[in-house]
Order: sequence, then structure tokens, then C-alpha cells
Amino acid sequence: MLVPFESLPEEARIWVYQSNRPFTGDELEQIRKDLERFLTQWTAHGSDLNAGFELPYNRFIVIGLDQSQASASGCSIDASVHFLQSLESEYGVNLLDRMNVTYKQGPYIAYKPLDEFKKMAKARSVSGKTIVFNNLVANKHEYTENWEIPASESWHSRFF
Repeated sequence: MLVPFESLPEEARIWVYQSNRPFTGDELEQIRKDLERFLTQWTAHGSDLNAGFELPYNRFIVIGLDQSQASASGCSIDASVHFLQSLESEYGVNLLDRMNVTYKQGPYIAYKPLDEFKKMAKARSVSGKTIVFNNLVANKHEYTENWEIPASESWHSRFF
């Protein structure tokens, strides 16, 4: 069951998927419709899943799930992965590769393969003060408080 993302509790489970490029306005409109359709029918063992989404920076898909009613099962998680794979195919983007880093570079959002980000850190092109997106956040509270953080405060700190 689709619910407003804002209404999800702080302990709601979160999945963050980053795109290798920004979505266009038309793509965002269609992706929003696709997400609404998918989350409206998303179930686990026949139980509706109360889920919402956000599309921050026209570049991320953030899905939140209120697990107080029903938790995601292996089959429902597989369904979400297949859904995301269909978005990758339809829009020619990469959403599931976790070996990339998205970070802020001034007012812009940059996306680099992990190896390139490591080289940039070594060359001091990015620093511990660079704001990175910690896509490993597990719940809405972490997402709200620790998604956009200085690299020195995230798993990225090992590169500095």
C-alpha cells in the first residue's frame, strides 16, 4: 500500500538507489507513476506493505517501508529488485551498482566509480569535508540524519 513518505515512522526500513545520471523531468514524472503503481501492489506473503518513496536531487530513488504492519520477505525484496532492474532497462541508468560514490561538488552532484573516488581522495581532489551520500543507511532516522554527511564521518573515511 502506497503511503506518503513523510508519514513513515523513524524506524521504517530504507533502501537508497543512486542513478549514474540525473533523471529528466519527463523521466521523473514517469518514474513517480511507476513507483506509485509498484508500491500500491507490493506485498509480502499476501499482506500489503506500507511503503513510500522520495526522488531526491532528481537522481536517487529512496523507498521506505513501515515494517510495523508487515516486513519485506525474500520474495517481496526480489520483486523490488526486478522492478528496479526494469527501471534500469527502460531509462538506460544504473541503479543497483553499489561500487560507485555520489557526492556534492559545490552546488553539483557528482557520481564516480569507487576506484576513481579513491584516486581523487589520494590526490586531494576530495577531502574528508566533502559531502557524500551514505546509501548504506538502514532506516528513516539514519536517512534523515546521516545520509548526506562529510566523508570523514562515513564509510568513505577510509580513503583519507
